[in-house]
Amino acid sequence: MLHVTCAIIVHHNKILICQRSKSMKLPLKWEFPGGKIETGESKEACLQREVRKELALDIRVDNALSPVEHCYPTFALYLYPFICTIASGVPDPVEHAQAIWVSASDLLNYDWAEADIPIVKEYLTLRK
Repeated sequence: MLHVTCAIIVHHNKILICQRSKSMKLPLKWEFPGGKIETGESKEACLQREVRKELALDIRVDNALSPVEHCYPTFALYLYPFICTIASGVPDPVEHAQAIWVSASDLLNYDWAEADIPIVKEYLTLRK
């Protein structure tokens, strides 16, 4: 089971979402940026490291949402989501096909990786 973090990065009432590249698992699906937790690493440190690596952004990790356990046909993961804000930088997608800012009301209009869907729904519920 993979242990992975993801960031719901909020900036000026928009949320940053990333589209996986064609060469990644789950090609062209949308997701929140993040990555695998390394041995001995905190979830927050993992998220900051991965977002810096993937998007050239420094973030503040604010609030945790509910973890999601999901089994894909070829792998399983435990996903730890956090609401985050930008400390510095401008998104520059290094690994993803694209990274875009969207309104919360538009989040459900994208073709999400299945593990991210409960996170999108929880985030939208919290905003009400």
